[in-house]
Amino acid sequence: MQRVSDDGTPYYRADLALIHHLGFSFHAEKCAPGILALLGPVRERDGLVVELGCGSGLLTRSLADAGHRVIATDASPAMLDLARSYATGAQEIRRLTLPDDPIPAADAIVSVGHVLSYLPDAGAIDRALIAIAGALRPGGLLAIDLCDRTYAEAASAPNTAGWADDDWAIITERTSPSPDRFVRQMAIFMRNDDGSWRRDDERHDNVLIDTSSVPALLAEHEVDARLGHAFGTEQLPQGLHTVIGHRRMHG
Repeated sequence: MQRVSDDGTPYYRADLALIHHLGFSFHAEKCAPGILALLGPVRERDGLVVELGCGSGLLTRSLADAGHRVIATDASPAMLDLARSYATGAQEIRRLTLPDDPIPAADAIVSVGHVLSYLPDAGAIDRALIAIAGALRPGGLLAIDLCDRTYAEAASAPNTAGWADDDWAIITERTSPSPDRFVRQMAIFMRNDDGSWRRDDERHDNVLIDTSSVPALLAEHEVDARLGHAFGTEQLPQGLHTVIGHRRMHG
């Protein structure tokens, strides 16, 4: 992902990164077929795909297996370590933190898992969207998802949920302290080699925006985009909106 915590530590440290990879791959798996279909013309011309917030490389691997040239990026060193082992077909896997790090020029920029929603405020999200638009080559494809203010998981907060496997467990407390903010406070447990357990804690803040303003912002920067509820035929959570568009051709 692209955000760091208040103490400067990247989100998704080693234990949570591994749990996310092992137990929460379903979102990337659901989105991959729709994104691959959108990327068909890019693949035909052997265009370059840049993935933002690649995490452990779940979508990256699907892209590479389909024959795409992919530069996969994330802000979490732990996630990048996993991606380098899991998505070995990527052209490059590198650290990139939005909204300020430069994005490589690309024929397509893709992202799943509401990566931009991890940025600190709506202004940072706007800056990231403008940077994405600027990195797209003429005719280039944009396909990302964002959390709207109607995001169902935030609307149902506060609540607590837990998940466990043989070697890990996670307990998440969800709160929504304001209409534009969604917080997950997570207690993370991993089994050590000697059978004992260790604990880590992470707090993730997501910014919720009025996504209806995004197409107009992108249009100012030569990207014509539309909002949707899926990349293809998958069913995304309520309030998780897709932004799909193309950079205008010059001339």
